[in-house]
Amino acid sequence: MASLPDSAAACFDGAPVAAQDVARGVTRMFFRQDLFALCEVPLPNGRRADMVAICGKGLITIVEIKVSRADLLGDRKWPDYLDYCDRYFWAVPAGFPLVDFDGEALGPDCSGLIVADRYDAAVFRDAPWRKLAPARRKAETLRFARRAARRLAGDLDPGLAGLD
Repeated sequence: MASLPDSAAACFDGAPVAAQDVARGVTRMFFRQDLFALCEVPLPNGRRADMVAICGKGLITIVEIKVSRADLLGDRKWPDYLDYCDRYFWAVPAGFPLVDFDGEALGPDCSGLIVADRYDAAVFRDAPWRKLAPARRKAETLRFARRAARRLAGDLDPGLAGLD
């Protein structure tokens, strides 16, 4: 768990170190861009996004982390995330084979690509913006804020952390 601060480490508990490092690098890049992310966020459709970030304008970004080619090629659920964000990124560790991201199956027309290590990240391919409907944006922003506050309360009182 050395890759993430204590408050974030539980989000990637049991995940490969490479995934923790990618999350940390993406978090650092987002911080510089004035985006702030939560990890492992349940969505209303029953899916769980690896990272959900929000910017000062209220635009929502979802990031799905992949650290193995088999996991990437086996992922058929990623289109289920698109209804809950303004843009969608894949994030992979440095050295990951990027050739698969050009194929139609991984949505190059509707997804971006971030390459990260534990210290930083870079956008390899930008994600197109697809604006959420106002009602969906309001609902997702409220869910994001409440989840962030709930996690903060768990940091203040660890007895509350398991209730998230």
